[in-house]
Amino acid sequence: MELKLTLENIDNVAKEFLNYINKNMSDINCLAFYGEMGSGKTTFIKTLCKQLGVNDTVTSPTFAIINEYKTVNNTEIYHFDFYRIEKIEEAYDFGYEDYFYSKNLCFIEWPELIEDILPENFIKITIKETDGGSRILTIK
Repeated sequence: MELKLTLENIDNVAKEFLNYINKNMSDINCLAFYGEMGSGKTTFIKTLCKQLGVNDTVTSPTFAIINEYKTVNNTEIYHFDFYRIEKIEEAYDFGYEDYFYSKNLCFIEWPELIEDILPENFIKITIKETDGGSRILTIK
């Protein structure tokens, strides 16, 4: 599935994305976001969290590696950013398995750095910037 993403339609795209995931991939909880620096991964995750009922401030966990958010229904969402890890052992150190296999949603930025430990079933989302400044979001 491909979606065209702009700042003007980001809320609608997030709703369509979540509906698609719920209908087609509801048993998968890890969503891996691929894209270059500045492609909009964090911005899209912020919008997804808003759509899911997160009232907390959603920020990139670049230095913390993981941020935890609660929805209005008290469900936890985990947001990872592996950009700053230097070796995969750092993911082992914070107990990634407890998060990835918790059945709670896990939004993962820079997953290429930890692909060897991603669950067998995860959703791959690629965000690419177009010449016009919009983004193409591809779900696999």
